[in-house]
Amino acid sequence: MTDRQFFDWQTGGGGNDVLVMIGILESGAYPWCMIGGLAVNHWATEPMVTQDVDIVLALDRVEEAVEAFRKAGFSSKAFPHSVNLTGTSRVSIQISTDEVYREFPSRSVPADIHGMLMRVASLEDTLHGKLMACAAPDRRASERQKDLADVARLMESHPEISALVPDSIRERIGL
Repeated sequence: MTDRQFFDWQTGGGGNDVLVMIGILESGAYPWCMIGGLAVNHWATEPMVTQDVDIVLALDRVEEAVEAFRKAGFSSKAFPHSVNLTGTSRVSIQISTDEVYREFPSRSVPADIHGMLMRVASLEDTLHGKLMACAAPDRRASERQKDLADVARLMESHPEISALVPDSIRERIGL
């Protein structure tokens, strides 16, 4: 079974929604990149399955992009810091509208994730995003634990970033 087949099996055909998403973003020349779990999967040695596809794109073009997604058959729902999109699979595409991610697309790198070519936040930006998620008081405890595990996976795969991780986080994950 290929990485893409496994992803599709776990997400009810999510690869198709991701490819449509990539096509919309690339054809519209949106500055964008993956963040969150899929970005961690690119940088970490051992990938983990996620049904969330977290992206960031140029904040001044979010509404335009959401309209392009709607025209392609996605439904959307706005939240205070994101717009969530749903296509035909179990994948949830979450566009972050948090200002802190504004520069991530300019530092993104091309990556093959689950057999799909996409843009991914830099290693440092991926770590920074996960550190912010660990510290977010409004996140569920289970989500914060997953974020801590993602930080640990990044540190294990790239020991050189350990100096960027606060001591309090390193102690919590035992590294």
